[in-house]
Amino acid sequence: MGLKVLVTGGAGFIGSHIVRRLAERGDRVRVLDDLSTGRRDRLEALEAEVELVEGDLRSFEAVRRAVSGCDLVFHQGALPSVPRSLDDPLGTTAIIVEGTLNVLRAARDEGVRRVLLASSSSVYGDAGELPRVESARPAPISPYARAKLAAEGVCAGFGGNGAPETVVLRYFNVFGPGQDPHSTYAAVVPRFISALAAGEPLAVYGDGRQSRDFTYVADVVEANLLAAVAQDVNGAVFNVSGGRARTVLELAEAIGVHLGRASRLRHLPARPGEVRHSWADLTESRRRLGYEPQTTLEDGLGPTIEAMTDVSLTGVRPSVTTAG
Repeated sequence: MGLKVLVTGGAGFIGSHIVRRLAERGDRVRVLDDLSTGRRDRLEALEAEVELVEGDLRSFEAVRRAVSGCDLVFHQGALPSVPRSLDDPLGTTAIIVEGTLNVLRAARDEGVRRVLLASSSSVYGDAGELPRVESARPAPISPYARAKLAAEGVCAGFGGNGAPETVVLRYFNVFGPGQDPHSTYAAVVPRFISALAAGEPLAVYGDGRQSRDFTYVADVVEANLLAAVAQDVNGAVFNVSGGRARTVLELAEAIGVHLGRASRLRHLPARPGEVRHSWADLTESRRRLGYEPQTTLEDGLGPTIEAMTDVSLTGVRPSVTTAG
């Protein structure tokens, strides 16, 4: 019999991948999700193995009921979008910060061994050297990033008095099968795939030379599993990434290669609150967790595209042009 595990936000993109992996290895999995951005269908294939509890992270009683009896908590629940946080800074902050505090309080009361917090590369902002090192001073530039940094602070200040151990994982631009391309706040990878498959120009905010460290979701899952069992990591913060910087223009070209279609670009003004360059140093993650990304951007795009489209992957190398 495996562990009893709670995944908050387990009906979301990343959370549902964690849930699936935990269920496959025999853990008893409970999901807490209010289904505001999560989707029930992501868990349909696991209905018999996973307990879904509908509830809001801002409700301590709902969180405590979900945490009850669990050994571990993978805290993935949030409103995961910089643009959304600009539209609704109060809602974003409440769910991330108050939600994290409720998870930690409930975990302490229920005797949970360890809580793993999903944080974000956005906490680094644009300041400092590249690649981003965990010891660098954060400089968040959006409400979402500030909320994630505050949630990290809640974890750091919660030690002692029978509190659970905490580990913070800073994700860098996660992509993979199951990511929603239709949301107003959709991430760039599913947005580009959806547009190119439909023969539409790709909306590029700014010049497209901004860089990102794209991380395949299976690597994020593996980082969580490693962090759940690693020794002497209480209170630690780790980067989780693919380990290589790629520009948005390079992403557009890579997706075009998979689909065998030319990428037409439609440039729009740069969006406020977005970081210009983001790339992770993985030294500490490798040394202390044994983490090593296994999937490149190009390798991860194949299954991601296949999950989203019926377009055959031709491998033709197309051009990238600017739409008129």
